[in-house]
Amino acid sequence: MSYASEVKKELTTLEVHKENAKAELIALIRMNGSIAIANHHFVLNIQTENPAIARRIYQLLKQFYDVESELMVRRKMKLKKNNLYIVRVNEGTDKVLDDLGIFKDGQIIEDVPESLLQSDAQVRSYLRGAFLAGGSVNNPETSRYHLEIYSVYETHNQMIAKMINQYDLNARTTPRRGGFITYLKEGERIADFLSLIGATSAMLKFEDIRIMRDMRNSVNRLVNCENANMDKVATASSKQIESIEFIDASVGLGQLPPKLREVAETRLANREVSLKELGTMIPSGAISKSGINHRLRKISEYADSLREAKVV
Repeated sequence: MSYASEVKKELTTLEVHKENAKAELIALIRMNGSIAIANHHFVLNIQTENPAIARRIYQLLKQFYDVESELMVRRKMKLKKNNLYIVRVNEGTDKVLDDLGIFKDGQIIEDVPESLLQSDAQVRSYLRGAFLAGGSVNNPETSRYHLEIYSVYETHNQMIAKMINQYDLNARTTPRRGGFITYLKEGERIADFLSLIGATSAMLKFEDIRIMRDMRNSVNRLVNCENANMDKVATASSKQIESIEFIDASVGLGQLPPKLREVAETRLANREVSLKELGTMIPSGAISKSGINHRLRKISEYADSLREAKVV
């Protein structure tokens, strides 16, 4: 089972107060529902590939409305696709859609009536329904952080983004596959959204994985930084030793001033230590890292002057 499926499975098991659950049903019908005409009256079909979501839709309809409904399965044979589950309202479609503010006088109402989303709990329930109907979230173990909700209508997509951003989650929107998506990219925001819609167990799993990934990334950065520093030290040390050995072979280290000669001899005897460590090894007394760096630079400049004189 994918991580997104785990999230949706948890959401379908939640018990929600009756007043708030209707908001969830509104989102599920708006995003997965279609209207047809059969025997001179409207029929409502709500489709999903998730059997748990289909059962939840069926139960919510039974909870709120005394209508004739049924749950059907349409088997897909091509390319081994998932079965399609359909909740059909045969009688009473007008009553359901009018009450939910979806369809009235032969027209689809694109905006959700504010009267149906007055409380924080109702907004959370609507977002839960929207995620069940058109949401997906990447597995945090194997890919980048990404959660999205797909909607056919741009105005509805903007409304979902506005709802999410009531909670400062930085949701964004973009066109996608003949419709629109509202999406979240930041791991912390995704965890907050999962908590917001009631997927507490999925959120805790997401956070555990996110923390471990962040820790691994931090360790890797530290290791890479340490390796880079070691490479830098090795490169610098190699150049310093090359200059010291050139001076020794050309004129001898005795030609250096005493302080520079002391540093040169100490560096030759300790080729792999850092400048800070080298400073503590000077026989006449420890000196600072900047002091060591200054003297080694003087030694390199002297070696360069010898090379130039040799070329001339």
